[in-house]
Amino acid sequence: MNESKFTIEHHSIGDIKCLKIQGYLDAHTAPQLESAIGNLVQEGKHKIIVNFSELDYISSAGLGVFMVYIEDVRELGGDIKLSEMKPKVFTVFDLLGFPMLFEIVENNHAAIAKFSN
Repeated sequence: MNESKFTIEHHSIGDIKCLKIQGYLDAHTAPQLESAIGNLVQEGKHKIIVNFSELDYISSAGLGVFMVYIEDVRELGGDIKLSEMKPKVFTVFDLLGFPMLFEIVENNHAAIAKFSN
């Protein structure tokens, strides 16, 4: 089923970890993202950028993954920045008030700059 296709690419930019998510983030695929972020936190990686440039769909289950880790990451001195969101994905975040909880930026360079401040 094409709707459930979901991939995560990992790369590092200094001490910042970037996850590029692609496809559909829903109840079936959310555990993959939860595991990926959880592994980073366990490894002591607390500066995380999630790039949404190739994410086509997000459900409430997908949104919930970000809520699971944001407090822990911030308590450890890090953050989760969200970048390159497509308008239809941003609308879902916006409807639930997420822009008040997370920094949503134009691109990875802007997210990196936010970590430098």
